[in-house]
Amino acid sequence: MDRLTQRKLLSAACHGAIFLSSTIVSVGIPIGILLTTEDSVVKDNAKESLNFHINLYIYAFIFALLTLLIIGFPLLAILIIVSIIMPIIAIVRVLDKPDIPYRYPFIFRLF
Repeated sequence: MDRLTQRKLLSAACHGAIFLSSTIVSVGIPIGILLTTEDSVVKDNAKESLNFHINLYIYAFIFALLTLLIIGFPLLAILIIVSIIMPIIAIVRVLDKPDIPYRYPFIFRLF
């Protein structure tokens, strides 16, 4: 497998891991790729994917608390839609432009 194809595959796997589950598996794939790859673009994509996962967990917790006040239901619906659409956009972008790491908009970057 050539380097460009490997970069595309690993970067897409980082962003697509969120579709596997909402447990440790979806976070474990980007962490595993981050620790095993030498490619800087793939590492940046793995870090961005981890940041997106962490942000989704934080927002879900906050919106679940707001659900107790009845105002969280629309926010949870928006969060579900965002958690589906944004990774799809990321996958398409890393497959189209494999030399540029994808950056999710409006998230806090912890890594």
